[in-house]
Amino acid sequence: MKILKEFKEFAVKGNMIDLAVGVMIGTAFNAIVSSLVKDIFMPVIGIIMGGKDFSGLSIVVGNATIQYGLFVQNVFNFLITAFCLFLLVKTINSLKRKKEEPKEEVVEIAEDIVLLTEIKELLGAIKEK
Repeated sequence: MKILKEFKEFAVKGNMIDLAVGVMIGTAFNAIVSSLVKDIFMPVIGIIMGGKDFSGLSIVVGNATIQYGLFVQNVFNFLITAFCLFLLVKTINSLKRKKEEPKEEVVEIAEDIVLLTEIKELLGAIKEK
């Protein structure tokens, strides 16, 4: 029973739920980036390179077909996803730093304490002479 209780605490913790939400958002984000690469970037790159369709580029070696065009498309997909995640993490880190910056507290010292400190320093200077 103890292990079930520990599992329940683990599964219900905020971190676990945050992770699940992050995975779902990441999956949706991946679909958007894949579409961006496949439907927008690759056709433009294909036009620039003489009207080539990257998804159809392949080499036949014996009985095997090596589809390197799809590989190039997936590399672009990865680079764009990685760059977007880099920008997201960088933004979150900068927001955390601003939030965590300690505010300097101005401690006001009572007037009588200031006067006593000055008197002490003067007495110390007199004794040294």
